[in-house]
Amino acid sequence: MSLFNFLRPQKTPKRGPRNLPPEVSEVVRILEKVKDPETGLNIVEEGLLYGLTVKENTVEVFLLMARATPECHACQMLAINVQSKILDGIVSVLRREGFNKIKVYNELGLLLAEG
Repeated sequence: MSLFNFLRPQKTPKRGPRNLPPEVSEVVRILEKVKDPETGLNIVEEGLLYGLTVKENTVEVFLLMARATPECHACQMLAINVQSKILDGIVSVLRREGFNKIKVYNELGLLLAEG
């Protein structure tokens, strides 16, 4: 092993379509309707969605919501408002599509929203 192997590009996971079960692909498609009000990107493009579980009419969504926020209290409040709008959007769009039980968790496994 060479001393400079760490400088070589590392393999990165392939982006794009995966062979997902149809029900999971459908939920991903639905979640693409939820936009981050701050950036205008949908939560899938933005990389906030990192996992989900679909079982009949139940969906568990796992999000990466950790963001570096300045120590400014107004900035923190804005971040909380953005997160709240994203969570409300997730619950409402999945409800409209017929899912009865929706839970949204953060990367620590803490329940952020339920509907």
